[in-house]
Amino acid sequence: MHPPSQDAPLWIRYHRDFDGMVSGALLKRVLRDARGHRDLRLSSVNHDQRRDWEHFCVGLDFAIVDFHFHPRATYWFDHHPTTFLSPADRAAYQPSDFWAWDERSPSCPPLILRHARERFGYSAPQHFDEAARWSDVIDTAGFASVDQALFAEDPALRLMRALAAAPSPNWTDDLAEALVERDLGELCRRADVERAYAIAARNRDQALRQFPGTVLSMFGHVCHYDATSDRVRRERFAAFYHHPKALYSVGVIPTRAGFHVTAGENPWNKPEPGVHVGELMARYGGGGHHGVGGVNPDGLESARRIAREVAEHLRRELGAIA
Repeated sequence: MHPPSQDAPLWIRYHRDFDGMVSGALLKRVLRDARGHRDLRLSSVNHDQRRDWEHFCVGLDFAIVDFHFHPRATYWFDHHPTTFLSPADRAAYQPSDFWAWDERSPSCPPLILRHARERFGYSAPQHFDEAARWSDVIDTAGFASVDQALFAEDPALRLMRALAAAPSPNWTDDLAEALVERDLGELCRRADVERAYAIAARNRDQALRQFPGTVLSMFGHVCHYDATSDRVRRERFAAFYHHPKALYSVGVIPTRAGFHVTAGENPWNKPEPGVHVGELMARYGGGGHHGVGGVNPDGLESARRIAREVAEHLRRELGAIA
């Protein structure tokens, strides 16, 4: 794989979450400063776009960070163990100046920082070190407690929560562009981020109040819930806030792209050794990490069936049912 002309447009496609947004901003800074690219365009990507992965970004020069491998990507960086969508993709990957994968990395930004130093002799500005540290915490749910995850006021965590109330799908592109030059504290002082955070905080409080009514079952150390009603709010850690002894949660939630099945282990009561949730979700066309994963099925009934099967599988693995 060879890079395009430094003057040609290069699209940086990044996963639409905190980890991905930081990765996109960081890669733009690296490619601009260390590789001389002059026309770099940030644009998010989400799991619904992998349904026609063969034709993704046809006719464009593009990079991908924090998302599935694509053999046509000019630059590609990821850390997900389920990144390769086919054996052919896995066979096509070779480490190089342009591609890097490390499933041991807690999040994607540290991988890009290390690659830039080792391959390009470039050290990114210091604010990316802070963003990468928080990206590790957020992507692995490495919070000190459920209260920190839900209520802490650190800039990175305020920004993480604000993303849950994004006013538009393209809003993260604007934030990623700002992060190329500015630190997390500066981003959090933006009026649009403060508004989104205030909305997200109210939604969090409402979600915590409403969560008990969404629970379908809580036994075998697995909390299975359905939060698809448009009358309820969703909160990632609500299951473990209400059920701290649960080992896993499995739920169905709505997104702009349809319905999403999410599953994860309790970061503050981890099962040992536990099930590889990302590999389990990959069976249904999704993916993730050892402790968390998800999938976007074709419709609501399919999502509910998958969530039920995943919850049953986890209970069997935990020895709760035969």
